[in-house]
Amino acid sequence: MDGPGDPPEGAPEGAPAGGEDEYRSVVFDESFVRAARLQEFSARERVDDHAPAVRRRPPLHRGLSRQALLLVLLIAIAFGTAIYMGVRHPYQSPAAQPPEPLRMTVIPLAPQSAVPGAAKAEELYAHSPAAQFRIGADGFTMPASRRTAHFSDSQIVTALTTAKDYLVRSSLDPEVLTGGVTRPVRILLDPQQLDQFDQSFDHPAADGRHAPTGWLVRFDPAREELAGHRIRVQGTLQAAESDANTLEVVADHTLVYALRPTGSDAEARVSLFTVRRELHFRFDRDDLRMHQAELVLSYVQAGPLACAEDSADHLRPLLAGQTAKAGGPAGTDPYRTGGATALCGSLATSAQPKV
Repeated sequence: MDGPGDPPEGAPEGAPAGGEDEYRSVVFDESFVRAARLQEFSARERVDDHAPAVRRRPPLHRGLSRQALLLVLLIAIAFGTAIYMGVRHPYQSPAAQPPEPLRMTVIPLAPQSAVPGAAKAEELYAHSPAAQFRIGADGFTMPASRRTAHFSDSQIVTALTTAKDYLVRSSLDPEVLTGGVTRPVRILLDPQQLDQFDQSFDHPAADGRHAPTGWLVRFDPAREELAGHRIRVQGTLQAAESDANTLEVVADHTLVYALRPTGSDAEARVSLFTVRRELHFRFDRDDLRMHQAELVLSYVQAGPLACAEDSADHLRPLLAGQTAKAGGPAGTDPYRTGGATALCGSLATSAQPKV
C-alpha cells in the first residue's frame, strides 16, 4: 500500500519513499518568515491594488545586542570604580601638618668703642663694608629656579617670591620700621601662626617665641628715625624640597640702616646700624596657593646695641658718639655668615665705618 502522501501511481522514479524529499530538513518557522525582507502580497491585494507580487518589509527594530549591552555595563562599572577610588582610595596625599611655632633668637652686638658718625649717610656707607651693597629691594636677589621631583618651576618661583615679599615688608617698609604697623607682614603668614604673631606684639617677651624683633625689624620712634630710605642690602635666597609636600626657603641677608636721633635737626650726626637676619620659611601646597609662608626659624644679630637693652620689643641702637660695654666673646661680624654667639656679642671693629 502506498504511503499517505504518495500519488496513486506511486512515488516518482528516483524520489525518496514516504513523500520525503531533500528539502524536508529545512524548517521555515514563524521567526524566519517575519524576518524576511520581502513579503508576497495576497491574491486579493494584487487584484485590488494592482500591486507587484512582492513588497519590501521595513527592517525590524531590534534592541542592543548582547555584546553591546555587556560593553555598556563594563564601561559603567569602570566609571563607577574610578569615582569611588577618587573619593576613597588609600593613596591620598597626607593632610598638611600644622605649622611649628616660630623659634627665634635675637643677639645684640655691643660696640667696642664710640659709634662712628658723619653728617651724611652716604659718607658712612662709602667707608663701610656695605659700600657695594645694593639698595632696597634690589638687594634681595632671586636665584635661578629649578623644578624639583615634586614641585614645578612656577611653584619654586612662588615660594621664593613670597619669601622675598616677606623680607621687603618686614625689613624695608618705613611704616613697619618706625610706624609700628604690622599688617603688611601679618597677611603673608600662614593663618595658623597668627595667634603666636599677635601674642608677640600684645605681650612681647624675650622667651624665644614672642619677640616682635624675631618677626620683623623695628625701631623705637621715640628714640631714633631713619636718615633716608636708601637701606643697603646683601644676601642670598635658597629653595629646596624637604619632602613631597613641602618646600623650604632659607634667606640670609645683612641690612644696613642710617639712623639719627628722633626730632634732631639737619646738623645731627648720622650713624649706621647693621642687622643680619637668617630666616627659614616653609611652604606646603596651600601656602603656595594662598601666597603665604610659615616662618619656622628667625636668627638675628644686630648692632651697635647695648647688651643691657631689651631688644625683644624694639631694636634700640646706640647712635653716633655713644658707647657701651663690650659683651660676650671676641668681636662678631654681622657681615660674615655662620658662628652664632650667646646672649650678647661684641660688634667687630671691621663692621664699623672707617671715618
